[in-house]
Amino acid sequence: MIAIYLAPLYLLLNVYLLFRILKWLETYHVYFKKKWIKAVLVMIYVFLAFSILIAFLIPQGRIRRAMKLISNYWLGVLMYLALTILIADLIRLILIYFVKADQKKFRTPKVFRIVGSICMILILLISFLFAFPCIWLILSAFNAEGDLLTLEGFFPTKYSFDTFEKLFTEVKKYDYVRWFTNTLFVAAVSCIISTILVIAISYTMSRYRFKSRKQMMKATLILNIFPNFMNMTALFVLMTQFQLINNLWGLILLYSSGATMGFLVQKGFFDTIPGTIYDAATLDGANDLRVFISITIPLAKPMIVYTALTAFVWPWADFMLPSMLLIDKSSWTVAVGLNKLNESEFSIFAAGAIFVAVPIVALYIALSKYLIQGGAAGAVKE
Repeated sequence: MIAIYLAPLYLLLNVYLLFRILKWLETYHVYFKKKWIKAVLVMIYVFLAFSILIAFLIPQGRIRRAMKLISNYWLGVLMYLALTILIADLIRLILIYFVKADQKKFRTPKVFRIVGSICMILILLISFLFAFPCIWLILSAFNAEGDLLTLEGFFPTKYSFDTFEKLFTEVKKYDYVRWFTNTLFVAAVSCIISTILVIAISYTMSRYRFKSRKQMMKATLILNIFPNFMNMTALFVLMTQFQLINNLWGLILLYSSGATMGFLVQKGFFDTIPGTIYDAATLDGANDLRVFISITIPLAKPMIVYTALTAFVWPWADFMLPSMLLIDKSSWTVAVGLNKLNESEFSIFAAGAIFVAVPIVALYIALSKYLIQGGAAGAVKE
């Protein structure tokens, strides 16, 4: 339903951006004034702009998956283009209507070329700033000298795989395989438990009305305001009393229970599902469990995947809880083990950090097709 209302805005934005891009290209070089060049550019732009619609209209298959991938990348590029061009136009309007500058000076081909070039430089600069940490980390992992802590050593003089060999062979010093296995176990188990609990709680809060329901949601919202470090002492005392210190299951318990505090996002999603769908299923004789399995879950695939991904990523990135609960080196997670390294072992840290991305990216690739599914999937009666 939201997509229907946003469609006109999306079309207007694309028309505006296409006009601005063609205008800039025409002033930048006479080659782009040729009609057949313009026609090719317009066809490419229209294909990219309507890739989202094409992905939903064509049947299931490789072509549809490819179109979904293209549309996802296009939305990212569109946000870049819209932001930079709108900023450039905003500056132009300020100069014309507030500074009272001469409009003729801002409509010359030279000004168009300058503004367009600034937009392109701004896009490339922002992209580089986002990619810089990843590039630096990868170069650090392959640096034989391990001195990439400053920009002076950004480009290694020697490249080597010795860092990765040390990471996996020097078990007494690093024991990276055990750290990785511990983290994968915690992430997988807490992901399953957290997803089930969060979806169940958010669906219950959205679908049913019972006493103290609003008070529980208000209390959850208030508790989420406080930073996590405020309850560290209490958690340590509780884990000590239950003898869960140095135990991975204690960490799983904290991650799974903590994830339920963020159910308000999922509840908002379930609130958007029309109640008439549930009413129709009830009239057909479906009980609450059948409605949840046959209707709600197919509709909520994107939200379920989002919940699972966030729950899976949390143990890989968290340092505070594991460092507080896990004392023995054999029970450390990747975050604890890598942060215990000193500055001279930064290349080891970088190599270990690269492997952290492997399971996260693999899970995202496996579940990404469900992120843009849902819609009326569970509402279609066969």
